[in-house]
Amino acid sequence: MTNRRILRLTGADTHDFLQGLVSNDVGKLSTGAVYAAMLTPQGKYLADFFLIPDGDDVLLDVAETLGDMLAQRLGMYKLRAAVTIEASGLHLHRGMDETPEDGFTDPRVPELGWRAYRAAAQTVDTVDWDALRVAHLVPETMVELTPDTFILEAGFERLNGVDFRKGCYVGQEVTARMKHKTELRKGLAQVDVGGEAPIGTELIANGKSAGRLFTQSGGKGIAYLRFDRATGPMTAESAQVTWAAPTKST
Repeated sequence: MTNRRILRLTGADTHDFLQGLVSNDVGKLSTGAVYAAMLTPQGKYLADFFLIPDGDDVLLDVAETLGDMLAQRLGMYKLRAAVTIEASGLHLHRGMDETPEDGFTDPRVPELGWRAYRAAAQTVDTVDWDALRVAHLVPETMVELTPDTFILEAGFERLNGVDFRKGCYVGQEVTARMKHKTELRKGLAQVDVGGEAPIGTELIANGKSAGRLFTQSGGKGIAYLRFDRATGPMTAESAQVTWAAPTKST
């Protein structure tokens, strides 16, 4: 798994430092892996990652494409905090069998198996992770999750990636306001797809833009929708797309 950067954070202030920056409660590290995001002050997505307890240290598992940016951003916020951020030299391993002793169940949804961090690289991985992501509506870094993303529209509450009781962090105010709206008007949803289209293709409904279609697998897809426009048939180039809106409880 060469597409992940595993950083190691050490020092007496590590937990407090992270607590003031990330969307989830770092205290949850006492029970396992934590999924979280770092946001801009305007509440938009910068990066999503996993925090992993490793003795007194914390491992940070982020997409390789965001590794340099995130390390630089963390360094910018560090100031005089007693925190050291460095490469760990570890590699991500993933699997769908029983979680090994050195592994952690995926904190987003358990159906995504386990993650472990080892000195040697994983050489065999036959799991279709995109198919699992589509089946369980789990967005991917820089595919469904982009700099325009608001994490509540991306399902972070359902994916255990945000905590509304932990107190302040960068971007918290905007996220909290969105939480207390009546309902979200846009967001990620699982759709039915007949045919296929390039990732990011615009969805058209009744001649108007209704969102974009992203990862597809097995006749299903992850789409970012304007819910008010996605109530009927949609097209993504030659693909036919439909969405079954959830039934509102009374």
